[in-house]
Amino acid sequence: MSIFRSLKYRNFKLFFYGQSISLVGTWMQKTAVSWLVYRLTGSALLLGIVGFVSLIPSLVLSPYAGSLVDRHNRYKILIITQLVSMAQAGALAAMIYFEYYNIPCIIGLSLIQGIINAFDVTCRQSLMVEMVDNKEDLPNAIALNSTMTNLARIVGPALAGILLSTFGEDFCFIGNFVSYVPVLLCLFMMKLNIRVNPGNQKSIWLELEEGFKYVSSDKELSSMIILLGISSLFVIPFNTLMPIFAKDLFNGDAKTFSWFESAAGLGSVISAMYLANLKTAKPLMKITVVASLIFGTSLIFLSAASNLTIGLFFMTFTGVGMMAQTSSINTYIQTHSIPEMRGRAISYFVMSYQGMIPIGSLLIGWTANAFGPRIAVAMAGGIGLLASGLFMLYKHRVNSVKGLAFE
Repeated sequence: MSIFRSLKYRNFKLFFYGQSISLVGTWMQKTAVSWLVYRLTGSALLLGIVGFVSLIPSLVLSPYAGSLVDRHNRYKILIITQLVSMAQAGALAAMIYFEYYNIPCIIGLSLIQGIINAFDVTCRQSLMVEMVDNKEDLPNAIALNSTMTNLARIVGPALAGILLSTFGEDFCFIGNFVSYVPVLLCLFMMKLNIRVNPGNQKSIWLELEEGFKYVSSDKELSSMIILLGISSLFVIPFNTLMPIFAKDLFNGDAKTFSWFESAAGLGSVISAMYLANLKTAKPLMKITVVASLIFGTSLIFLSAASNLTIGLFFMTFTGVGMMAQTSSINTYIQTHSIPEMRGRAISYFVMSYQGMIPIGSLLIGWTANAFGPRIAVAMAGGIGLLASGLFMLYKHRVNSVKGLAFE
């Protein structure tokens, strides 16, 4: 089938299968951490803080990570990040297993994982092009990677809900630790010929400056990165409040919370499967706009949901919009960046995506404390629609100057 055409490449297939298992463990742990922190503290603000420290390193370190990836062997960097991630997961699992429920330690370990992820995500994304021999299949590989990520978002929280209610929180953390074994085995089985320029002796600061100039001088790249940055700051962090929706607004438990995560994951898979079927990268700009509109609208309806069924229905559409928006922007950057700047261009994607979410988590946590979770989510949706409208207006003006149709 054409939708799975990228799996014919051995390296990508190994990467795909290994990451599939590991990401299920990651989502199990993510769900368990959110539920544990809210169960212990009952604080929306602390939920925001945990989200903040796990992602804020991407804002600070991603440009540096992009330069590092461009000048070194990204395959070896990825192996190192996975090994360190496994050690972090083991430390967290041991802490929960021995019932050492220390919130500052949980926050500290979340910060360590955030530092690792700043390098890991940039490295994984820039390595994608090395795994696919025919570059025409790169958009399909990126979409399949997104499908894998979001299937894990369905399976991981669903398993976490079962484990949390049946066996306890420690099983989720131990499961994440064990899930790193297959991904490391698959990485060691891969055979990649990574081209590294050993003669590149430029200052890291000069490379950072070159990366910024390259991205800012390309109106298409920069406008999409800015749109994603606004979405990541004001819209995507709505997910921080889902434990409150599940427990307080819909009188549920850990399993109810896992349903919200799985509903968003289901919507994301629908988007990813659609993107994987694309024959060309040409419609990515239009897809970005439509996805942004769906995302903002569904959040407004979610905020007003009167019962759990309606809430889960619109949560699914938030997954459709959020996934299509982020994945189409990611694919556009990877397919339009010149090879020597790809790592640095992707690092700005990671910075605007993961780097802005932690600040947004604090903002929406404060907004929920001040005005209530429903109003906070409705405001997020409204900002998303406003950003979409401004992006369309900007693109229309730019294309009018060029004499082009909006694409």
